[in-house]
Parts: sequence; C-alpha cells; structure tokens
Amino acid sequence: LYTAPDSCEGRCGEPFSEEDECHCHPECETEHNCCEDHERHCGPEGFSSSSDSITERELLELSEQLYGLDHNKARPSDIALNPQHLAEPDETGDKRDRSPQPLYKYVNEQLFSKPTYASFIKLLDNYQRATGREEEVTAEELREQKRFLEEVMKTELMKKLFVFLQGKNRYSSEQEFLQDLEQMWFGLYSRGDGERDSSGFEHVFSGEVKKGKVSGFHNWIRFYLLEKQGVVNYFSHNFNGPWDSYPDVLGLQFSWDGFYKEVGSAFIGCSPEFELGLYSLCFLARPGRA
Repeated sequence: LYTAPDSCEGRCGEPFSEEDECHCHPECETEHNCCEDHERHCGPEGFSSSSDSITERELLELSEQLYGLDHNKARPSDIALNPQHLAEPDETGDKRDRSPQPLYKYVNEQLFSKPTYASFIKLLDNYQRATGREEEVTAEELREQKRFLEEVMKTELMKKLFVFLQGKNRYSSEQEFLQDLEQMWFGLYSRGDGERDSSGFEHVFSGEVKKGKVSGFHNWIRFYLLEKQGVVNYFSHNFNGPWDSYPDVLGLQFSWDGFYKEVGSAFIGCSPEFELGLYSLCFLARPGRA
C-alpha cells in the first residue's frame, strides 16, 4: 500500500521531480531514468494504471476539501493566542525566553468533549518521551487507539479521504483503510538503539526527546494542555500563518521540561481528524518525498 521511493507502484504518470530516486513519468524511458519496475507497473499490461497515481492538482484540491470538511475545528471565539515576540532567524537557536506570557490566553475546553478530541486526548499519556526505551503497549492503550480511529472514521472528513483513496485503488474497504491507519500511526519502530521506541502518533502528536532535544511535537492541543500544567514554556514564534480563522499555522520556539524545540510548527485550532487525514494523505501519496 505504501509506494517505495525506488518503485513505480501507484506513481505511473506522475510529474517529474528532481528529488525522486527514479522516475515514472512518460518520458523516463527516453531519458533512461525510470525505476526498475516501471515496465511492470506502467507498461501497457502494467499493474498500476496512470489513473491510480495522485497528481499535484488532486493533492491540492483534496487538501482544500478536507480543510473545508473540518466541522469540529475551533471557531475564532474558541481560542485566544498571545504570540508576543517574533523571532528573527538568528534568534531561534539561542534558547532565550522572549515571551513572558503563555501562548494561550484562552481555549474553550468544551471543544475537548467532542468524541474525536476526547479520544485523542486519552492517547497522550501513553508514551515515554525518551527515545531508545522500548514502548510497552497495554491492552487499555490498544483499546484507546482503536476507539480514536473509530471516532475519526465517523467524520465526513475521513470518509471523504477514504472514498478518494478507494477510487485510486489504494483500499478495497473501509476496514482495510482502518487497519492500515492503525499500523501507519501506532505501529512501533526504532528511533534509537534498535528498540521499538516510537510510532508516528507519538512523534507527530505527543512529542519525543532525542539527544537532548524535542523531536516532533506538532499538536496544538498537546501544547495547550502541557502549557496549562506548567511543563511547557513558550519562548517566541518565527512564523504566523496567513489566515484570520482556524486552523492557522504557527512556527514556534519552546521548552518542554527543560528540553528545547528550536523551530516547531503546528496547525492551531484544527480537529484531530484534520491533521490525521492530511498527514495520512501526504504519507500515502508522496512517501519518502516532499
């Protein structure tokens, strides 16, 4: 189901990109830079028709549709931010707290009672943040993972994503998609010392500490909850997104229990299903590539 960077599976007819290890566009044969399995997948009798590839235009259009279907996102009145200091490029690495006040002035916590938010928040205490230590997954944590995925799959946003991917012959059933999401986000892999110490969910949403620095940690809900507890200290921001409603994007600097994040970024005010859906789409459409 995942396209390997050195394979044409699901990539036939895609636009040329210099970043690709090998190519699957129609001219690659004359340019002698096709992937080895180009003929097997993209030839007249190939396994992957060009209609199965996901074009740049389709990525753009579907991303906008998912944005529009984020019915559980925060309204402008639900969040009040206090971004304070705008850091220059030479300031992001010096670990100086230039913003004395918290980032979040106010969040309407009624948002967190929505099923996708509530089941998402339950997952956040399931991880030990240090890499190199194997994660132990309890039966209760497995139930929490399953519950979260079931809740997001009830949303119009995720149903739209599934229908698109089904149309691209990525999945034959919603159950197959659900099982793949579980492996994609909660399957354990190693970030250090060969231990099964990490997962996509832990890295992206919960955050990790590797070699004394914060790694991942891109979720606004997680940040708000830890800032409220006093274990996250907001330092500054280096980018404030272009929109005047939510979701918006913020690039920021912060400390988590003394561990520093030099340049982090997050969608502010989006629902958990919006991030899960958008990132899953990117991973499936352009794995290993920008």
